[in-house]
Amino acid sequence: MAVTRFAPSPTGYLHIGGLRTALYSYLWARKTNGEFKLRIEDTDTQRNNDAAMEAIIKAFDWVGLNYDGVVEYQSKRLDIYKKYINQLLDEGKAYYCYMSREELDALRESQMANKETPRYDGTWRPEDGKVLPSIPEGVEPVVRIKSPDEGIITFIDGVKSIMNFDCSEVDDFVIARSNGMPTYNFVVAIDDALMGMTDVIRGDDHLTNTPKQIVIYEALGFTVPKFYHVPMINNPQGKKLSKRDGALDVMDYKRQGYLPEALLNFLVRLGWSNGDQEIFSMKEMLELFNPENINKSASSYNEEKLLWLNSHYIKNVSNDRLASELEFYDCHLDGHDKKEMLLDLSKERAQTLVELKDAINKILNTPTEYEAKGSKKFVKEETPKILKYYLNTLEEKKETLHLACDYEIITKPFIEEFELKFPQLFQPIRIALTGGTQAPSVYDIMAILGFDEVKTRINRALEVNFNK
Repeated sequence: MAVTRFAPSPTGYLHIGGLRTALYSYLWARKTNGEFKLRIEDTDTQRNNDAAMEAIIKAFDWVGLNYDGVVEYQSKRLDIYKKYINQLLDEGKAYYCYMSREELDALRESQMANKETPRYDGTWRPEDGKVLPSIPEGVEPVVRIKSPDEGIITFIDGVKSIMNFDCSEVDDFVIARSNGMPTYNFVVAIDDALMGMTDVIRGDDHLTNTPKQIVIYEALGFTVPKFYHVPMINNPQGKKLSKRDGALDVMDYKRQGYLPEALLNFLVRLGWSNGDQEIFSMKEMLELFNPENINKSASSYNEEKLLWLNSHYIKNVSNDRLASELEFYDCHLDGHDKKEMLLDLSKERAQTLVELKDAINKILNTPTEYEAKGSKKFVKEETPKILKYYLNTLEEKKETLHLACDYEIITKPFIEEFELKFPQLFQPIRIALTGGTQAPSVYDIMAILGFDEVKTRINRALEVNFNK
């Protein structure tokens, strides 16, 4: 039984890299009948953003990654952190450091000038027989943990295998700032231990934090969890993903018309696979996912793949679901007597819900202008006469016109009688009904609109556009 978590900082909105990490953590917890928890790491009060915090919660609700228990906020756990800081001080495993910012900067500049790795030099670290400097006036100390000064910190990473860090790479890092606020690595280790995390799945940008957190685990006698460090998502050129490439706020994907199933399906494949399978339901993800099979190399963002997946899900979810989703985009179909027909027709070409809305509106809304290029190409001198004859033919049978096939039964003999080619009739009708030449089957559009609306739109086009 795995206990996992997702722990974003509310300094910015939730991006897809974070959502992928959350998805992997969620899948592993649910697959093992464990627990998945959400923790907001909001101890950096200067950078916290309330709107971003709300957006993180909304994003989880949208994609349906339900978490166990309540959302934990680190800002409400400060007494817990203070308790463990004091414990480490009392046990001699941490100490107060009075080195000023200016002294620390000077030390690092000197180390860099000597081509040394910048690190704290242990000036205030208590040692047997060592005389510490006099405590300076007016300097509020930080608290540093005593890191081991020799040996190797080793752990087995579920993605990267055995990882070794020389203790010389981990100095006596700060666990509490001069204002008393605990630092990131300290609170993460405390929270993960106290919340019972067995598996920590996170981006590999956290890899270098792991030895520091292990130092804290071991100093406090906590069990070290299993770590999985997931490679980053790159752009198609192999570079860091930017907003232009797709590193958007997760809720931007909703605004752009993506279904949450498509986004999760897309993300699960960015770093994990099951043979050549591309389409995964949530049930299949839960059955098949194992973090041990996460790829060791970075994955590449592919917008075409995401659009393809989204198109697949748009075609395969129920029309009732689509109608409900479209309300977010101010497209309301409830009560429309041809809702099913309208959705069946429009979703075939739509890659996003925004495209679906536009396709629907193109049918439902009377055009206010007509495509000039298409009109010039398809509207000829004889077109008005043909359309008037066609309307008369339809009107004679209007009581029988309900489905697309009803219009087809009447139209085919009409085309044969006037020796027309299909575009000669259908493209002018398509322009009259939708304003353009790129639209679904004319038969389907007419069936959705009904004869009276078809007649009104064709007559309007004849009046304002086709008789010029």
